[in-house]
Amino acid sequence: MSRDQSLKGVLLAFAAFAAYSWSDASVKLIDGALSPYQSAFLGAVFGLAGFPFLMKPGDHWLDAVRTSNRPLWLLRFFAASMGSIGAVTAFTHLSMAEAFVLIFLLPCFVTIMSVLFLKEQVGIRRWGAVAIGFVGTLIVLRPGFRELSIGHLGAVFGGLSGAISIICYRAVGPTEKNISMYSAGVIGVLVICGVLMIPDFRLPTLEQWVFLAGYGLLAAIAAILLMYAAGYAPAALIGPTQYSQMIWAVLFGYLVFGDKVDMPMVAGIVLICGSGLLTLVRERVRNVSLPPALPDAQGAALVTPDEQPATTPLRD
Repeated sequence: MSRDQSLKGVLLAFAAFAAYSWSDASVKLIDGALSPYQSAFLGAVFGLAGFPFLMKPGDHWLDAVRTSNRPLWLLRFFAASMGSIGAVTAFTHLSMAEAFVLIFLLPCFVTIMSVLFLKEQVGIRRWGAVAIGFVGTLIVLRPGFRELSIGHLGAVFGGLSGAISIICYRAVGPTEKNISMYSAGVIGVLVICGVLMIPDFRLPTLEQWVFLAGYGLLAAIAAILLMYAAGYAPAALIGPTQYSQMIWAVLFGYLVFGDKVDMPMVAGIVLICGSGLLTLVRERVRNVSLPPALPDAQGAALVTPDEQPATTPLRD
């Protein structure tokens, strides 16, 4: 890829993550007036508008449910729905900055799961990145010094679910069409959240419809931008741009939601983002793809190269 193409891809990635951040701010503006199941479901319904633009040449509508590995497809189906519920819960109860900090533990979870399920050999540097990430988490959470809420659990669960999705992408290999695994996540949210929202369904107000539309449509636009970004720049360059979401989180928190970021939070942000960046660097050295740590991991299918992850037992 030429330098101009790579630059174009990186700029598109920045735009994509800005759109994702605006999407998250939109669901936060609902302020818990709707259940997280309903918000996730209706957001996914609006997000379907972008689906035709995500299909690549040669893709067919039935490819959304076709798969070469049904167990992994179903795992992605359930993980995506749980991740969406966790992310909506986190953004509802926490400041955007705090929610993103915990969701950005995703690369740490990916490293651990890669060892357990993909049998990758991980060396001291990547384990060091994991340790740094969890130290940052302890600084942010400060257990014993502050009250923890369901929002913290939702954020961690959102990151964990996203990591499961990325492991699914890695394990299924290049024989699977990206649209299949992407669709597994969308269908999972529609089915599971659609069922769970029924007991507490409320008809949204006009204002809430606007926020829900922003939540779903902006996420769809972000996914489209990320797909085009992946066509111009390698995943190794796109990955670090995800951390621009932290800047948007701080700006939204200060200007819209009246949140404040204290020094322990700043320290935790630095450690966790540093941990993720270090992991990305080591993944690039080993030629192992690590898709961006999106809150719902939907973009992972759009930036994962159509090639097998490296299996050389390098230690880093």
